[in-house]
Amino acid sequence: MKNVIFAYLLLFTFSCQSQTEMKEKVLADEFEKEIQDSEVQVLDVRTAGEFKTGYIKKALQADWTNREQFNDRIQYVDKNKPIYVYCLVGGRSNAAAKWLRENGYTNVVELQGGINAWKAEKKPLEGSSNEIQLTMEQYLASIPKDKTTLVDFGANWCPPCVKMEPVLEELKKTKAIDFTFLKVDAGVHTELLTALNIEPIPVFIIYKKGKEVWRKEGLVSKEEFIAQLK
Repeated sequence: MKNVIFAYLLLFTFSCQSQTEMKEKVLADEFEKEIQDSEVQVLDVRTAGEFKTGYIKKALQADWTNREQFNDRIQYVDKNKPIYVYCLVGGRSNAAAKWLRENGYTNVVELQGGINAWKAEKKPLEGSSNEIQLTMEQYLASIPKDKTTLVDFGANWCPPCVKMEPVLEELKKTKAIDFTFLKVDAGVHTELLTALNIEPIPVFIIYKKGKEVWRKEGLVSKEEFIAQLK
């Protein structure tokens, strides 16, 4: 009887492990279906250049080959929510997924075959923008000379930028301060970022009477914004 129970438990354990291992990688159809869940976070671990050629909807980007950038951006990804990760063909996403699982991210699912497999199945991609670059002259001309202006340099694929959105929305509703808000898409206007010496994003710049008076990279509280905008 004991041998029967032991065999049953062994079979049950093996079955659970097999299901877990199978769930670690899914094909494009299943990946597409499951990322529709609002709780799912999609993580693209390719380079910024690859990302600009087209990415899966709602993807956040953190370059696995740039470990400093990856480590900085991944801290803004919620460990308590599922992460669906992909790269070009699956090698980098596999390495990134292994690291994520070893560092407390318990629900990590990889896209088998990467973006190449996604394209082979004729799945939709976002991005690949043909927008005209904003010049420095145009940028400076858009900043009022008689008002205080807050400029947000961010992108919808940047984890800390996404985290800042609720703060900025609350700030714009604040009636105690009068300021103009401008948003620059850092994923499109890359030449302007170079001209302004902006690398990691988000970056926030405050202008008063057309002159830059304050700049900060990363997360900023609503209270700090208010203090600087007054």
